[in-house]
Amino acid sequence: TMSAPIFRQLFEKESCTYTYLLGDKDTKECILIDPVLETVERDLNLIKEMGLNLTKALNTHCHADHVTGTGKIKQLVPSCKSMISKESGAKADEFLEDGQIVTFGKHEIEVRATPGHTNGCVTFVLNKGVMCFTGDAVLIRGCGRTDFQQGDSGMLYDKVHSKIFTLPDDCLLYPAHDYKGMTNSTVLEEKTNNPRLTKTKDEFVDIMEKLGLPYPKQIDKALPLNLMCGIQD
Repeated sequence: TMSAPIFRQLFEKESCTYTYLLGDKDTKECILIDPVLETVERDLNLIKEMGLNLTKALNTHCHADHVTGTGKIKQLVPSCKSMISKESGAKADEFLEDGQIVTFGKHEIEVRATPGHTNGCVTFVLNKGVMCFTGDAVLIRGCGRTDFQQGDSGMLYDKVHSKIFTLPDDCLLYPAHDYKGMTNSTVLEEKTNNPRLTKTKDEFVDIMEKLGLPYPKQIDKALPLNLMCGIQD
């Protein structure tokens, strides 16, 4: 069987964001998922200590709660390619589409379009369902808000059920954020215990309409920057 990839889950405390480092033990190629501006140096230092070569920085969506680290990474590691979905409207070296395969060494990440939190959200599936990185589409016992960035709760519900809940039950689920200190879940756990996504679609849409969440803290700063790959010209 294929050896497991190198894997690290990294945390940024201001926005409670998880950045994921995945690498191939043999080729030393690695990727980052959802890097954050403030923790780029930490992440690059870890990559250097581990003797890895960063080739790709992927974003699950155009974030509203923190500035992405991809722009700064590109300044420090010019050979690294930034990637985000075409629908996000953000700048990047490469635009990801539903069904696309991104490789690092012998490992592969399948891109699944899971819009609804934003119109450009994607989920990254490792090695046919060993792990999935759901961004803000599915959080542990929750999901991302749908009242900004072309959000659509009906679409989110449909995409989660068709693109994420169809993965193997034991697929480990890693979100872009957690605010309660949880680190991961499984597809089965969320299909069984997620208080919002286990409801009917109509109930889900109603719940999302009535959340009454405050205006996102960093959105006015983060969104314009993130559309430019996190770089302030």
